[in-house]
Parts: sequence; C-alpha cells; structure tokens
Amino acid sequence: MHRAVILDNIADGVFTVDTNWRVTSFNKAAERITGLPREVAIGKPCSEVFHASICGNSCAIACSISTGKPETNRCITICNVDGARVPVSICAAPMYDSNGNLIGGVETFRDLRVVKALQKKIFQRERLGDMISKSASMKKIFDILPQIAQSESNVLILGESGTGKELIAWSLHNMSERCKGPFVAVNCGALPDTLLESELFGCKAGAYTDAKQDRQGRFAAAEGGTLFLDEIGDISPAMQVKLLRVLETKCYEPLGSSRTIKANVRIVSATNRDVELLVQEGKFRDDLFYRLNVAKLELPLLRERAVDIPLLVEHFVEKLNAEKDRDIGGVSEEALRILMAYDFPGNIRELQNIIEYAFILCPGGLIQPDHLPSPLAAQLDPVMGGMDLNRPLPLTQIEKRAILSALTRNGWRRMATCRELGISKDTLRRKIAQFGLDVQEELAEA
Repeated sequence: MHRAVILDNIADGVFTVDTNWRVTSFNKAAERITGLPREVAIGKPCSEVFHASICGNSCAIACSISTGKPETNRCITICNVDGARVPVSICAAPMYDSNGNLIGGVETFRDLRVVKALQKKIFQRERLGDMISKSASMKKIFDILPQIAQSESNVLILGESGTGKELIAWSLHNMSERCKGPFVAVNCGALPDTLLESELFGCKAGAYTDAKQDRQGRFAAAEGGTLFLDEIGDISPAMQVKLLRVLETKCYEPLGSSRTIKANVRIVSATNRDVELLVQEGKFRDDLFYRLNVAKLELPLLRERAVDIPLLVEHFVEKLNAEKDRDIGGVSEEALRILMAYDFPGNIRELQNIIEYAFILCPGGLIQPDHLPSPLAAQLDPVMGGMDLNRPLPLTQIEKRAILSALTRNGWRRMATCRELGISKDTLRRKIAQFGLDVQEELAEA
C-alpha cells in the first residue's frame, strides 16, 4: 500500500518539514484538525500553518535534534483555521536520508479536545471552591469543610505561611449561609494594640490624637458575614482579654465610646504558630483558645502534598494565560522535575510566585529550567544557551549545535558522544567534517 494512503487512513495528524521548516507533506487527519487543506499547507512555513504555543527552535522537532532523542507526548496548543485554540499531543523526530544527512523532520499530533473535556470534569472533582487538590490530607479537609461551613461555630485554621489559610477561610464563608454577607480579613500581627483595637471595634472622634472623626471597625464592616482574624497567635495578652469578651457576650464597644454594639459575625481565625504550646507557656489565654478552637483545621505543607504540585502548576499557568492574554503551553518535564524536588519553605504562595516569575521570562511554548528563579534555575548548556528561541534557525544549524554540545559535554570523546546521540562513529565523523568542527576538537585537545 502506498505510504500516502496509509498516512491518510490514521486518526493522528502527520506532517513533515524540510530543513527550512517548510511543510512537505500533510495527511487528511492534519487537514481535519487544523481545517486547512493540504494544498494550502504544503510549501508554507509550519509556524504559519499551526500558530502553535511552542514554535521555532523550541518546538518538538528542534528539541529532538538537539537531544538526539525523539520527543514524545508533549502537550501544546495550535490554532485552527477558525482561530480557535486546539490542544494537541505531539510526537516528533528528525528525518535522515540513507547517508545519515538531515533532510527535515516529522511530527504527529493528536486532537485532545475530548480528553481535555474529560480532564476538566475530573478536575472539578478535585476542586472545592477556589481550592484544588488530590492529596489524601487535603481531601479529608474537603470532606468536612461543607459541614463546618454550615455551622455557626468559630473555626481555627492552623498552618505555616503560604499554605492557603485565607483561601480556606474564604471557602468557609462562601459555603455558609452567610455567603451573601461580607467577608472581612484583618492581619492581627501587623498592628500594635491601640491600632488593632480601633481596627476591630472602630473608634469615636477624639479617642486618640489622630482620630478626627468616627470610624467604623471591622466587626461592624463584617456584620452579617464572616470576620477572618489572621495571625491570631500574635496578639497581646491585653488584646486577648478584649477579644474574649466579644466572643463571650457577642457585643463590643468602639474605642472612646460607652455604647455597646451587638455583633452578628462569625469568627474564623488562623495562625502559623503552635497555639497549644503558647497556652502551656502562658502566652495565650486558654479560655480564648477554647473559644476560637471549636472547629480546627490543620493545613499540610506543600512538600507533604507534593502530588498536588503538577495540578497547582497547571492551575497557575492557566490563570496567568487568562490574565495576561498569553498562551504558555505549560512546564517542561525538566522544569517540573526541579519543582517536584524542591522543598518549598514558602509553600503554595512560593510556588505561585515561582510560576509567575517563570511566566514573565518564558517567551512562549513551555517553561524551561532556565526560566525558573535562582537557585532553582538549572545551569544553561554553554553551547546551546545562546540560542534565540524566538528566531527559528534552520534544522541543520540546530543539528550542528546539538553535536557540538554533545562533543563538549563528553570532552570530545567520540564513542561517548555517539552513545549519547544514538548515532554511529562514521556518522559522527561525517558530521564533524560537514560542520567544520574538527578545529574545535584540536582546540579542546590543546
């Protein structure tokens, strides 16, 4: 059976390019996925055909030439003839003639729209409000959060900085019967006693030097809703007494006033400190602790739920794509391996900041290790690091750089280079002569 007939009867799109990136073949599945007839596609640069989220020297064919290995199962997006983004899974490899000369590349791509729709349904099952997770520790919290939200009990959220305590508090509010009321957050550790008291309860004009007029406090602002007291473990003993009285009587007095005001708010508090230890040391009132700790939620560290890192990375990339109107395809396997091995002392907040930093540096396609902030960024290959990923080089130039890079890494030991690239010694000798690399070898030996 003729090769073209075979290609036209498979479900995956298949196309080939020459060394100048011009399309030389285009099967029927490629026509169907892109909506572009083959007679229009053939002869055009592949970047004009696909408008992919990753293109030029960072595309799959270029990467396979650089590494000497086929690129498989990479997920990107392309643009069809109607301008719609189509998610696809691609596999690519270079093409050589019988003499081992590079003549182009071949790539297959599979339409993932149905798969993405199913993944979205699964993703919804791993989501609760604005939180996503598939770790067992977070699933336990997901299971009990709706019941806690429906109660009027005070909630104490424990966890290190960056674990998502305010997000949990916000979800509790949204799932409660108070969801139509306000959600008001106060960082108790950031203010001294006088200012914190004024911030929480409000003040009358003249209550202190700068109080020029009556000021509403956060309890009044949160009326009918939820008041989130962050860093509750940092408040002073004097402030603990005042807060305890409000929790016991459901009433408060603005600073400088003798009028008692009824408080209709639900208290959700959070801290990154060991409150039970503070109670034992006499630094935190036990009666206040028991009032706050009616329902307790302990959030795990990100390193204890590393299974969620790929999920969170995908979420942050999608969010940034929507906010910045860009089309970053995701994170490369190498970059993801670095993230998975990292300790994340700043937890989820640090991961979000890392992805946002990498998003700024990434010109397009996938986020690579060198887009990650120091000390996460991997050392760039000194030979390949100077490549301009925005300017597509001919495939032969990419092949030259790949061979030179492999020779440099292996100290110009030819057999080691052949094993790395998966080519014969005769092919390597021919390539060295073709690209004039023997001068480099002499310099290295010298």
